[in-house]
Amino acid sequence: MRTALSIAGSDSCGGAGIQADLKTMTLNGVYAMSAVTALTAQNTTGVTDVLEVPPAFLQKQLDAVFTDIFPDAVKIGMVSSSPLIEVIAERLQHYGARNIVVDPVMVATSGSRLMRTDAVDTLAGELLPMAALVTPNIPEGEILAGMPIHSQEDMAAAAKKIGDAHGCAVLLKGGHSLNDANDLLYAGGVCRWMEGERIDNPNTHGTGCTLSSAIAANLAKGFDLVESVARAKDYISGALAAQLNLGRGSGPLLHAFDLHSRFAGEA
Repeated sequence: MRTALSIAGSDSCGGAGIQADLKTMTLNGVYAMSAVTALTAQNTTGVTDVLEVPPAFLQKQLDAVFTDIFPDAVKIGMVSSSPLIEVIAERLQHYGARNIVVDPVMVATSGSRLMRTDAVDTLAGELLPMAALVTPNIPEGEILAGMPIHSQEDMAAAAKKIGDAHGCAVLLKGGHSLNDANDLLYAGGVCRWMEGERIDNPNTHGTGCTLSSAIAANLAKGFDLVESVARAKDYISGALAAQLNLGRGSGPLLHAFDLHSRFAGEA
């Protein structure tokens, strides 16, 4: 069975972070593992506290995984400080990790900031050059590209700027009132629009975590980058279309196990 590792923060309500990643990877047919970067006290409405793990402990988690069950893909999510990013970069390089997907989680869907300002530069300098793919949303893309994004032309320019600067493919996600659910994939010097359908569902907590984890799972199974992104978009569209509502305004996406079991175990 193919394997994937999520390096991210824990979400106590289960809709994003490590919890969403493990569900997504499992439902996309790979064995899911984790290295926790932080504990958060959060739900779908906001983050009330963050407790980082010590960098040395994060290193021990990574060593434990890589020396026993080597991952076929790695997804990196919330990493809030430079010392943690530096540990991740050093260990991934040490072990020759492959199929690295970086979801640059800077601000939660609720608006809570999840990354220190100085850590953004460390992430760009240390992790993006190692990545097979980086998956920023529009606000994150603006930070990484250092430019405003208000149109499809801006999306193309920003994705190219990020990709060329760091030598990685970029999936700049639409949404945020721009371009419906169409995402722009910039890879190998070529821009490709990955079309999607905007689904009217308020339960969007954890969508970024879910998409990047699904991409990593499909890369782990041997699909190329374009196919992995397409399959991941189909998966998350199915979860959103289920219109699940688990509480007052909440909506962790991946409790629709019966709807998505057909993805599990596919080669």
